[in-house]
Amino acid sequence: MPVSKPGSDRPYGKTAIERRLRTSLPLWTYDGTSIRRLYRTQGWKSTAMAFGAVAHLAETTWHHPDVAASWDSLEVRLRTHAAKGVTDKDFALAALIEAALQWRSDGVLEGTPDDPRFAHVKRDAPVAAARPRRRGAAR
Repeated sequence: MPVSKPGSDRPYGKTAIERRLRTSLPLWTYDGTSIRRLYRTQGWKSTAMAFGAVAHLAETTWHHPDVAASWDSLEVRLRTHAAKGVTDKDFALAALIEAALQWRSDGVLEGTPDDPRFAHVKRDAPVAAARPRRRGAAR
């Protein structure tokens, strides 16, 4: 498979995709055809809000993912259909989606209160802080 240049519509090969995910989108995975991410939510209202954010970004960038919504989750899958693979467009939209759905207050804007009554998208632990679970440990 050809090596893609930044900004091109040429698809990346498997190794380049996995390397780029590790360095810039560590919570996304590659399934052989698409890059994907599962977002856990607090329920249907939160899923609908997250779907709306993804839909807005997709429409304004004119790059449309496959999305599967469920009561407590939203899965986003990206690939450039015309290129028959994963391109810079997919990485760029994935980064926008990740920034929107995992946004945390920087101090200027208050952000959602840390209260289950107002929770929506569940925050993932930073990858560096994630520890493997011991075999047989309770969830």
